[in-house]
Amino acid sequence: MSLVISGTVPIRDLPLLTGSVELKEHFVKLDGHEIPCTMGTAAMVSAACRTCEAVRIASPTWITAGDIGDSKGSRLIYNYLIDKLASIKPSVLSLHYLMPITVLATKLIDSFGSKKPVLIADAGSMYVMKSIGASREFDLFTPDPGEMAFLADPSASHPAYMQRFLFEQDTVDVPRLVEQAYKHGNASRVLLVKGAKDYVAKEGRIVAVIEEPFIPTLEPIGGTGDTVTGIASALVSYGMEVEKAAITAARTNRVAGKLANPSTATKVREIIVQIPKALEQCMNENAKTQQDHVE
Repeated sequence: MSLVISGTVPIRDLPLLTGSVELKEHFVKLDGHEIPCTMGTAAMVSAACRTCEAVRIASPTWITAGDIGDSKGSRLIYNYLIDKLASIKPSVLSLHYLMPITVLATKLIDSFGSKKPVLIADAGSMYVMKSIGASREFDLFTPDPGEMAFLADPSASHPAYMQRFLFEQDTVDVPRLVEQAYKHGNASRVLLVKGAKDYVAKEGRIVAVIEEPFIPTLEPIGGTGDTVTGIASALVSYGMEVEKAAITAARTNRVAGKLANPSTATKVREIIVQIPKALEQCMNENAKTQQDHVE
């Protein structure tokens, strides 16, 4: 299966870039451009690359452009995907930071036709897909609790317009928010809600809660939510069922964080380099659990 990741980076006037990335210590290199691996789509792509390396599949194709809030880069990406998706033919398409341009997002969904890839969304792409009523087209959303509250609100078109009571309860009642999002048709087939506890839900039912290892130091490190989405995207591309990929990604991200022995000064790239070792550990544990069930 082929994985395509699409999302902007906050770099002024960065043109549309496509291709496989080259991972360096402090940045990712794409089509001759060096993009810092700090957080956002760059962290997501880096995590996906490390995961692909670990399971020995082809690295993802990254489609990106600079966008500092003026929507220029997002428009370039939307239009490129609309025009080229039929020829690219990705098996898995993961969308990350894109401005909520509803007309172009609708055209993108319409461009899939009958051969829709596995669809994954995080960050701004979740916002726009909810706003155009396309959440159910997606196989996986990866919100944090605040974003989950937005998905649970049937009337909000943007997180800034959420009902206050939903926002205030976002960190204490994730299961209820999940229930509400599915009830109103604003959730993907599988949800991975990232937080102090990671919740995985499928078709309205919570199927897993991952809370170990618990590393409080990871919470303020920028990009650790993006890495979960990158790992999950790569595992789906590897052939893992979406629900299992979400659970494995959540566990792997936590173990990678533990292996990095993080402090408040830790950068997300220090966690990303631990992903192959963490994934091996988690997959070995999965295999052992399956064997125990057989016996």
